[in-house]
Amino acid sequence: MKELVEYIAKSLVNNPDQVEVNEIQGQTAVILELRVAPEDMGRVIGKGGRVANAIRTLLRVVAAKRGKRVQLEIL
Repeated sequence: MKELVEYIAKSLVNNPDQVEVNEIQGQTAVILELRVAPEDMGRVIGKGGRVANAIRTLLRVVAAKRGKRVQLEIL
């Protein structure tokens, strides 16, 4: 799942070398923290949060297939 978020984020931003994804294993869920360059934040979030919500939806589908829960935090 970490690789999926990293791939999507690098495809969206102008500075793909500054994309960083940290995975934190919790008791009930996996938390993914996404960091991008400040000037690329708007590209990752999108108008009204549409891009961020689309990424979260894709993650939920992948996580459900694996029987896990996932949460994406954009820092």
